[in-house]
Amino acid sequence: MLIKKQEDIKPSEITPKKLYLTRRAFLRGAGLLATTAATGFIYRQVNTPPQPRMEGEKFLNVVKPAPLQAVSSGYAVNEKPTSFEDITGYNNFYEFTTDKVGVAGVAAGFVTRPWTVAVEGLVNKPKVFDLDDLLKLAPLEERVYRMRCVEGWSMVIPWVGFPLNKLLGAVEPNSSARFVQFETLYDPARMPGQNSGVLDWPYVEGLRLDEALHPLTILSVGLYGERLPPQNGAPLRLVVPWKYGFKGIKSIVKIRLVRDQPATTWGDAAPREYGFYSNVNPNVSHPRWSQARETRIGEYGRRDTLLFNGYAEQVGHLYAGMDLRANF
Repeated sequence: MLIKKQEDIKPSEITPKKLYLTRRAFLRGAGLLATTAATGFIYRQVNTPPQPRMEGEKFLNVVKPAPLQAVSSGYAVNEKPTSFEDITGYNNFYEFTTDKVGVAGVAAGFVTRPWTVAVEGLVNKPKVFDLDDLLKLAPLEERVYRMRCVEGWSMVIPWVGFPLNKLLGAVEPNSSARFVQFETLYDPARMPGQNSGVLDWPYVEGLRLDEALHPLTILSVGLYGERLPPQNGAPLRLVVPWKYGFKGIKSIVKIRLVRDQPATTWGDAAPREYGFYSNVNPNVSHPRWSQARETRIGEYGRRDTLLFNGYAEQVGHLYAGMDLRANF
């Protein structure tokens, strides 16, 4: 069993959050030199690594988000969580910038209140939810998930959120609904990356309805017990731990239930490279690189990639009988 109950995890196996949050005191002098060297080594292992830069430290000065009250969900992988600094300092969020170590600085000050999410389409009870209304749908839970990016790097992230099925249950999908489409905020004045033509905006993603209803699929509002910082998709993002990271659409403002498979931003931009399912699969290579190995941010070397990112026991049945090479 790859998911352990919280009570089964030894306290010694999880580094306290306070220790991570005080690491900036050690990112000076010799400690900084060692960290920079290690980070440089890790980044060189992935296909298109950014160059480590001293100004990348600017994310450490971002104001810490507000704390959240969350209950233990029992969903946790028995692996050391990635540091708070790495999770919040190395990000894919093209709405702000394509520079992974620069997102936090560009996104600093992004205002996420007020915020509403419209849920519409093939549902019996369409509704526009205020963010506070969403937080009342179910108790917030902490879930420590293994995450994998298509570029070859991975993290272990202690998310805070609630199951997407709680929101979908509140709007009552009708019998015609088969897929769920998600849409990111489009506001180039606040998200300067949207002034570029690197992608077709706004960003959209999709799931099959049974994937969306699966208990592992969550809407996250925080990590490490605090509200999501802007660079991680504040105030609301999708987390589907058995899929590549680009499926985890950020800063969601619209959710639409539909009958036919919806368009996705990366699927339209490069259909040979980014399929609709995007399940983590070491046996299906990206056209430009292998997916068999990965680099865990914060570690030396590489490790084997796991089918469905290690969640095969929980989600494998969703794809029974499907050709995973054709349905990539």
